[in-house]
Order: sequence, then structure tokens, then C-alpha cells
Amino acid sequence: MEISPRLTRWINHHFPKGTAEMVLSELRDLPDQVLGRQDPERIHAALVIRTAGSWHRFQQHLTLAKTDWRDALVAADLANQDWPTQLDALLGANK
Repeated sequence: MEISPRLTRWINHHFPKGTAEMVLSELRDLPDQVLGRQDPERIHAALVIRTAGSWHRFQQHLTLAKTDWRDALVAADLANQDWPTQLDALLGANK
């Protein structure tokens, strides 16, 4: 699965170079049940935006999403209907 260009830029900016590639790889390989029929960018962003560029924190968010993707959305403040606006504010308006 592809990662949106704007989220890829965010990840490359906030994670160290080698770690950024590992994060992108993990996101590309997410099983469908983790995506929960949601917009993939929404789930991907929920897994990274509260990590402060930490691989360990990303792994924690990934474990949470594998248990219940809805909890990951709540933890990232992307559970509400305004999530597209939230992502635009965090990542920029262009997908």
C-alpha cells in the first residue's frame, strides 16, 4: 500500500533517516484489518503523528492499532468527523 506524499514528507522530516524507511515499510505492509476500511492516510497518520520521531513510540502505536484501529485514531485525535481538517493542518492541504 502506498503512503501519501505529504505523510511521507512528514515521516522523513520527523524520523531519523534509517528509521523513516523502517516506518514507511511497516505502514506499507499493514494488514487490511488494521485499516478498518478507513482512509489509509488517516490510519497511517494516526500511527506516526504522536510519536515525536521515536521508533519505540511508533511500535507502541502499531501494537495499539493491531489490537483495535479505533483506539489508535482516538489516541491521535483523528477519531472525530473533522479528521480531514486535522490532517490538512498537520500535513498540509495537498495529498
